[in-house]
Amino acid sequence: MNQYNSQAYQDKYVEQILKQKYNGFFLEIGSARPVINNNTYVLENLYNWKGIMIEKDRRFLKEYTHVRPLSHHIIQDAQQINYKNLLTKFNVPNNIDYLQIDLDVEDGSTLKVLQKLDDEIFDCYKFATVTFEHDIYRGDYFNTRCLSRFIFKKRGYKLIFPDVCHNTHAVVFEDWYVHPDLVDMHYVEQVISLNEHNYVKNDLTQKSICGHHIIYK
Repeated sequence: MNQYNSQAYQDKYVEQILKQKYNGFFLEIGSARPVINNNTYVLENLYNWKGIMIEKDRRFLKEYTHVRPLSHHIIQDAQQINYKNLLTKFNVPNNIDYLQIDLDVEDGSTLKVLQKLDDEIFDCYKFATVTFEHDIYRGDYFNTRCLSRFIFKKRGYKLIFPDVCHNTHAVVFEDWYVHPDLVDMHYVEQVISLNEHNYVKNDLTQKSICGHHIIYK
């Protein structure tokens, strides 16, 4: 039985790169549903992680409270949050295990929130793993894919799996990163090597890799 809930096995990526870590902490921006297609449910449910779930759609709050009791639930537009104040309020450690950004690339919120994090917290906080949804298959809105890569590279992150796709290699929607200071880079390099031949050519980004097909040592 598959234990993973994410659309493209983002939860497996975090689990494997962090070697089944228990008691981790996440910042999930754009949480949407608390269980189905959620990237942090498995981490909280199986590995006792805690985190901050940010979602502007209030209809999910009752279910969050019921099935995600270890986490803080922030029902607010992610673009309107002061992230430094938020992390200080909840005594979040400076080294955080996972950052998810999954917003709406069409309205610019994806890039705006990343820029806010860059301005407000990236000087003080690092994330061991990151999944960033650039949704390039929808269109190159606000140059999000390119500008996000510039910001993460500037901040010392390593792009492990560029242009992850879901179901079909035409649906290229995410980049997956690590911060070398917070992960076992020897292991990470082994994982990269194992997957060199799992990329498939496409007309949109030249190549992509399906999250479901990524191999871990």
